Amino acid sequence: MSALILVVEDEQHLAEGISENLQQEGYAVEIAGDGESALQRWRLGGIDLMILDVMLPKRDGFSVCKAIRDEGGRLPILFLTAKTSDDDRVYGLELGGDDYLGKPFNLRELLLRVRGMLRRQGWYVQAIEPTRVGTVTVDFGKGEIIDPDGERSSLAEKEALILRLLVERAGEVVARDEILERVWGYEVSPSTRAVEHMVVRLRKLIEPDPERPRYLQTVRGLGYRFSPQGEG
Repeated sequence: MSALILVVEDEQHLAEGISENLQQEGYAVEIAGDGESALQRWRLGGIDLMILDVMLPKRDGFSVCKAIRDEGGRLPILFLTAKTSDDDRVYGLELGGDDYLGKPFNLRELLLRVRGMLRRQGWYVQAIEPTRVGTVTVDFGKGEIIDPDGERSSLAEKEALILRLLVERAGEVVARDEILERVWGYEVSPSTRAVEHMVVRLRKLIEPDPERPRYLQTVRGLGYRFSPQGEG
């Protein structure tokens, strides 16, 4: 069964052009022309990936992304926008977006990114046992972190992929560039700053003291290491 992609774009000709190219690649595609209708469509279920413009009528793309993550949605979200400054890019990632492509863009690059995001999602949902990290449990199957009181926090796709990669390589130092290549997976990748921001967010979820991390450790000049038992 082909993946269903929701294209959220208020420029009709652009939305139709993206849709046509995605369909030629074998994907099923639906189009939403504003943020509110996009959110309503996502709530109906069945969407595998969202291509989301930022500047939209009724509700902007950042707000749509935040609402999806707040409601536990884990689908990959690719921001498509003319706002391409580092601050905008990092803000979109901090809200739970998974990728960011600036306008004007190359259609081939868009298709490569979509393919990579869906492929990585497939790797991520492969079975892996819940992982105990200090006082919390990471449930990769559900994309959640469960604290000692049973409270659950959802992980965005990229956060979950970074954490899973580090868990699978427990005890090893994983370079920032390798994280970019495995998690973003294409030649034109964001800077290592994006990785750093996501590691900071993960520490807030799993570390007893995020300022003095015991489990997700920075190895200066090299990358990051996951220590299952924690280190002082």
